Amino acid sequence: MDNVDLQVLRQVSQWCTDGRRVVLGTITRTWGSAPRPPGSVVAIRDDGMVTGSVSGGCIEDDLIDKAREGVLAEGRPKVVRYGIDADAAHRFGLPCGGLIELVLEPVLPRTRIGELLERLSKGERVRRVLTIASGEVVLEPAGDTDELQLTETTLTTHHGPRWRLVLIGAGQMTQYLAQMARALDYEVIVCDPRDEYATGFAIEGATLSRQMPDDLISELKPDGHTAIIALTHDPKLDDLALMEALRSPAFYVGAIGSRANQAKRKQRLIEHFGMNESEFERLHGPVGLKNGARTPPEIAIGILAEVTAVRYGYRIPSPVAVGAVTPVAAGCVT
Repeated sequence: MDNVDLQVLRQVSQWCTDGRRVVLGTITRTWGSAPRPPGSVVAIRDDGMVTGSVSGGCIEDDLIDKAREGVLAEGRPKVVRYGIDADAAHRFGLPCGGLIELVLEPVLPRTRIGELLERLSKGERVRRVLTIASGEVVLEPAGDTDELQLTETTLTTHHGPRWRLVLIGAGQMTQYLAQMARALDYEVIVCDPRDEYATGFAIEGATLSRQMPDDLISELKPDGHTAIIALTHDPKLDDLALMEALRSPAFYVGAIGSRANQAKRKQRLIEHFGMNESEFERLHGPVGLKNGARTPPEIAIGILAEVTAVRYGYRIPSPVAVGAVTPVAAGCVT
């Protein structure tokens, strides 16, 4: 579950506290082209107010009409489908042949939204199991897999951070990266043993480690949902940590620095630490997409853009500079 959907759950909790009836919808499957992935949620209040989205608006309009008619708040959870045939696809704005399947559940005390939010606020990963026939919910610690599963009897969803970003160094760049990554629903761990950088470092929702970076990486045992970025420019901190990261299943490993510095780093790791060429080829360095960035927040955008592309299996071609944009004075028309 990403931060957008977490905000939906928070709004649902507030509406229930205010005494409103609410229905929660969860995408369980899609066929063809669909605007939101499985696991995305929408909530509809009894007066038609809506938070979240599952289709970009078309299906939400139908759900709002049903909520105002009192249809959605009746009975137990149910499975509904939109866009099964060409006529329905056209009506709901789906590509011909597209299909979105939802589980709709009235939000009641048995839904346990408050307890779920409390666990998520502690950084826990939670598996939520909804029994379709009764509407009863069980909350369990999440396991190794985080895939949504709908059977004839239950809907199992997973909540909490599923992606992890480890940042080596607590400098200015890290401030921006950590904040942006939290908005993208990463669990963020910042590692810096240096007092002059770590003292006073605080980003809401991020964890600060004072260990040596290579010890931390070894302890964390990075998996395919982990990204690791070295930001210190200090070989004593970066090199061994990068070696551990590059030999792990981490889906992204990057390091800040010029091409000349990357070449020196490669030479050190190969000559002094026994790395081979194929291991080093996994390193993204200089880190981030080249977007002409000059300031730390601009560079942070480029870094997270590249992490996102790698995460979803996209390769971004090298950019071509087309010249700077000339500012236009306010009030001028050209």
